[in-house]
Amino acid sequence: MEKVRRLTKHWVKYEILVHFPEDGRMLPISVKATDTMKDLRVHLVKQGVTSWKKYFFYNGVQLGEHETVKSVNIKDGAVILLVSGARRHLVPCEDRSSQPLGQETGV
Repeated sequence: MEKVRRLTKHWVKYEILVHFPEDGRMLPISVKATDTMKDLRVHLVKQGVTSWKKYFFYNGVQLGEHETVKSVNIKDGAVILLVSGARRHLVPCEDRSSQPLGQETGV
């Protein structure tokens, strides 16, 4: 039974949101733990969203193309930012909460 549980763990899908700060849109996407950021781009293209020259951020840190959902600890219900222009870290505005940008909230 343990083997079956471990095998099915790779097929479990998470529902995450991709936030586009330029226009305020939030797009839901189903991903697996083994999906890379490159796979997320493919999901977006299938839904008609171009992600050319845009970068994923989660918890205020830019994600690499070959990082997996599991390796960056993205959980079900998380929000990922897709922004234009590469930056190493995002710094939240002073008038926002102290929580890093792209981090899931309890709302």
